[in-house]
Amino acid sequence: MQEFRDSDLSGARFQNVSLRDATFTRVDFAGVQVRGARFHGASLRGVELANVEINGELENCIVNGVDVGPLVEQELDRRMPDRVKMRATTPDEFRAAWAILERLWTETVARAQSLPEDKLHERVDGEWSFIQTLRHLGFATAAWIERMTLGNASPWHPLDLPWEEAPGWDGIPWDREARPSLDEVLALRARRQATVREVMASLTDEQLASTIVQTEPGWPRSDAMPFVMPLRVVVNEEWEHRLYAERDLGRLLADDVAG
Repeated sequence: MQEFRDSDLSGARFQNVSLRDATFTRVDFAGVQVRGARFHGASLRGVELANVEINGELENCIVNGVDVGPLVEQELDRRMPDRVKMRATTPDEFRAAWAILERLWTETVARAQSLPEDKLHERVDGEWSFIQTLRHLGFATAAWIERMTLGNASPWHPLDLPWEEAPGWDGIPWDREARPSLDEVLALRARRQATVREVMASLTDEQLASTIVQTEPGWPRSDAMPFVMPLRVVVNEEWEHRLYAERDLGRLLADDVAG
């Protein structure tokens, strides 16, 4: 066990570091940025949270004795009525959810197309650029729909982009430095969206009740995955990443006008 006492670690960078069961007492976290972290079982007592932004999954998140997770969920559903429809359980509900996502993404892409191409490669606050976001959604569709649902063991395209904390795998593209044009990425995305649309169109109750076996080398792998899981993953990815894209496009569009 290492102990840091009366130390100044301002500006330090921690990457792929385990702080499991660590204890922090009278520690200054002002300005700290945390990405891709797990706080399962964490306890924060006597803390001051002011001007704090949290984006993530809240489950059994108790703040001053109140589980705030359900409150946040209810408020998000109120603000975005379509959000409820992303919790599909039947074939018709999945088809409706995908139609909503395609409509919303058409609007988001139209906003992005009003920006100069270089802005679409710009990262806001360290998050993915707009084009990287589309590349990641291509990866998600390849992984969960083409590989798991349709059984193509290696569905990858050179522009596919796994999530940033992914461990990396042999044979799966991961080119962080690529700068394809928006048109290139949209052409690939259109093909991938059409694939999901076809899967949704033919979806049956029997399929939703079945399981998937995919044990070929690569990722993901499973010998008994519920068929519905990949569909839920892709719907969630499309919904959440559009929100991130809209947030960052707002900043980029404001900067473009100001500039």
